[in-house]
Amino acid sequence: MTKRITKVTTKTGDDGTTGMADGSRLSKSSVLISAIGEIDELNSWIGLLASSSSLSKEIELLRKIQNDLFDIGGCLAMRSHIGLDEKKIEWLEEKVNEHNKELPSLDNFILPGGHKDSSKAQIIRAVCRRSERALVLASETESINVNCIIYINRLSDFLFVLARKINIDSGEEEILWEQT
Repeated sequence: MTKRITKVTTKTGDDGTTGMADGSRLSKSSVLISAIGEIDELNSWIGLLASSSSLSKEIELLRKIQNDLFDIGGCLAMRSHIGLDEKKIEWLEEKVNEHNKELPSLDNFILPGGHKDSSKAQIIRAVCRRSERALVLASETESINVNCIIYINRLSDFLFVLARKINIDSGEEEILWEQT
């Protein structure tokens, strides 16, 4: 494989712009760059979760999600009309349903908390929702394939279910919301 990144410090962004994969340059404050940054942060948080020794059964799944997030970032950086394959969305929906089948039904909202890794998954879910909002905002001025947005929406569902599963698998009780 040829090296694609040979120099990290280029100084080309010192003027407040960043290079896009299609060769164009955008202001670092643009909504598209913000959306790409949100996806990058989301991917980093998932990497942190995947590093947890208690989630050894989930590492392969989390790594696949990280690769999918790189694909989304690539679509955005290329300003490509070719989006994420629908099969990736279907795969993620299957994982949500598989994990959810193992969980008791919910009669009430639950508070984030319990096992440390469940709490991480809930934080990541919130970052995922912020990423989705950034994608939707960017889609108002940029051409963004809807499958990228749909995938991120499904990912927040998956992270919610994963957080619940982590608590239940570790013997932690879910903390129910008490309306005051």
